[in-house]
Amino acid sequence: MKYIAIRTDDGRVNGKISFYCMALEVSRQAFYDYLDRKNNPWKYEQLSVEMQKIHNEDECNDCYGRKRMYMALKLKKEAGEINISIPSEATVRKVMEQIGLIHKPRRKPNGITKADREAMKSDDLLHRNFKADKPGEKCITDITELKGKDSKLYVSAIFDCYDVTVVGLAMDTNMKAELCIETVKNAISSYPELKGAILHSDRGSQYTSEKYREALKSARLVQSMNSAGGRCHDNARCESMWARMKEELFYSRNRKPDNYTAAELKTMIWRYYMSYWNNRRICSANGGLPSAVKRRRYYEELRAAA
Repeated sequence: MKYIAIRTDDGRVNGKISFYCMALEVSRQAFYDYLDRKNNPWKYEQLSVEMQKIHNEDECNDCYGRKRMYMALKLKKEAGEINISIPSEATVRKVMEQIGLIHKPRRKPNGITKADREAMKSDDLLHRNFKADKPGEKCITDITELKGKDSKLYVSAIFDCYDVTVVGLAMDTNMKAELCIETVKNAISSYPELKGAILHSDRGSQYTSEKYREALKSARLVQSMNSAGGRCHDNARCESMWARMKEELFYSRNRKPDNYTAAELKTMIWRYYMSYWNNRRICSANGGLPSAVKRRRYYEELRAAA
């Protein structure tokens, strides 16, 4: 239709309309209907505007796929921040494609911790069940590596299985047991209610060390480890979250960690997890809610039921 409109000056060259309609196997009426609606505003114009706003709210929001964009729109609708009808997830995908908000696939993570086969192990208390009914019930922890400009940076984090909140975070240029111990101390300091929680890890030597076990005992945390054989799926939730961080902070932006010093990487990662991840990032595992919102609603419901 657009081609015919161009060739006939929007239907003003009458002698050519029949020829082009016949050649392209469309009816004259369909062509005139197209001319009538050609200059009408796009029906998804306001929706696209709201999508662009969500996309621009945070740097890492450009990694939102159709599912998280759909959830973000619903959350804003519930909060009264937008006053438009939210279409289906499939329509959201089509609109994203039309306005160029395309999400690239994530990179696959590689584990870096090495198992100490001689050390004493703990039982696997999660058995790949990473769901929790309340905050502070189950947590998972792991270490990942980033190669900076001047040195490697090792990031250790503890995630709460209830809402994937980062409850503990520590970084250093080495991956000794002290890094994991510092993560535990930071978590208990910020979230005292974690005492009594299960803390699951892989069988890396840091987690089987006597120092780490003593730190867990002092913090009153219950240790859990991957099952025998070191299958990656036993701590897959952590690996997935490392992959998301690296994709959203670096690779989707065509920038590499080795463009930054270890000190600069520390600042970027701290802001990503403690500001963006915990408070604003739409999380599909939370039903489309940021971690802080899901946690707040849990405690609001508790107070309402009391």
